[in-house]
Amino acid sequence: MINRILIRIKVVQILYSYLLSRSEFKIDAAPEAASRDRRFAYSVYLDMLSLIQELSGIRTNNPERSLAAIDVHPKFRTNRVGRALADNTILKAITYKDIADLNSFRPYLQKLSDKLAASTVFTDYARKRSHSLEDDVKLWTVLLETTILKDPEVTEILRQNPDFSLAGLHRGIMQAVNTLNAYNDSRAMYTKARKDLEDSLDQAYKLYFDLFLLIVELTREEVDRQEVAKGKYLATAADLNPDSRFVDNAFAKFLENNETLTEFVDEHKSTWVDSPGLLKNLLDAILASDLYAEYMKLETTDWKTDCEFWRNIMRNVVLPSDALAEALEAKSIFWNDDLSTMGTFALKTIRKFAQSENGEGVRFLPQYKDEEDAEFGMKLFTYAVDKREQYREYIDKFINPDWDPERLAFMDIVIMIAAIAEIDNFPGIPLPVSLNEYIEIANDYSTRRSGPFINGILYSIVNMLIENGELRKPLTIDENKK
Repeated sequence: MINRILIRIKVVQILYSYLLSRSEFKIDAAPEAASRDRRFAYSVYLDMLSLIQELSGIRTNNPERSLAAIDVHPKFRTNRVGRALADNTILKAITYKDIADLNSFRPYLQKLSDKLAASTVFTDYARKRSHSLEDDVKLWTVLLETTILKDPEVTEILRQNPDFSLAGLHRGIMQAVNTLNAYNDSRAMYTKARKDLEDSLDQAYKLYFDLFLLIVELTREEVDRQEVAKGKYLATAADLNPDSRFVDNAFAKFLENNETLTEFVDEHKSTWVDSPGLLKNLLDAILASDLYAEYMKLETTDWKTDCEFWRNIMRNVVLPSDALAEALEAKSIFWNDDLSTMGTFALKTIRKFAQSENGEGVRFLPQYKDEEDAEFGMKLFTYAVDKREQYREYIDKFINPDWDPERLAFMDIVIMIAAIAEIDNFPGIPLPVSLNEYIEIANDYSTRRSGPFINGILYSIVNMLIENGELRKPLTIDENKK
């Protein structure tokens, strides 16, 4: 079962990667001390971004400057680019300041809309039942570069600007194209980050089952060894008649025939056979262990004894193994972080099997305790991304003025943003739980001084929010919310 402790770690990992590499969707600032061409290019740039809104059937944010409603093709209305531009705070401010004035386009707007709808690129776009964000952006970038840039009436309208130049016209439209492409890159990276978070959590759960599969494949490895030994040219009596207690272990056989484990392994194509060095190293370590020697000396064994044998072997030999850690790292950069949590749950599950009657009535743990936990990671990541600028302002407010905020460890910033997102948006999680968990993450994943530093900043932010009446949190810890 994936608990909230591991979910928080996953969110911090993916958030760190996303914020470190994401490209921004932003409206370019006006050029300073610009030439006539550059001034005109910037004017065209803003006109094009505002024009896309109108041609998408979205009225711009200043009612006095918005053009008359026109009849647009439904596919333009569902294209996400126009709405994204309308929601952009910087472009809103520009529209209100009357920097982008589209009144000169008013008489031509319907005709231009009809011309765009008749274009080949739009016809191909409209045939598709669904569109990716990349499709939406590509439609407008192609229309800008072809139909709009080469439209003689658009050019004549823009000639009314005393700074008009053909070079400036081309520059302004390409500037708009670049802004849209940057938006596409950013949204694509955001979508990928969410998918990476989901995949990472799924991989953690997969590891839980793979640890049980490892018991099965280690047993098979010993069976193969015994068969090879029997076929040796000078096989000994021990080779020909090996002690079968290990390979006949009741718990290992139960796992091999368990329907739930088999279905999961088949569905996820799980295997350790692609890591033959791991199986050999682990089996060698097991056979050389005192636990194995003691188990083989027992006069008789039963279901509970066989379960406890594997629980002790997993806890003392397999899970601490460097060979296992290296194999996991080769499979996934995050799996070493999962091993401690998933290993603990695997051991708890084996104990439950040991306490049962031959495994009857015991089930493998579900991926999440409940629906709330299942949604927790994605909600936390979304809040952290959407409100990151606000939370960064909180952090900067309490940084010592003698420090350069940009020189802070970026991981510390990411951990604090995730922590504030949880404190701010999950009222059911007590403050001590959130604070303690993220301080622990800082101790494990950032610098040695990060824990006390993050502790001080977070407590200052919490006190500020409480004093401002923006935060009301329970003061008692509910262990079920951990």
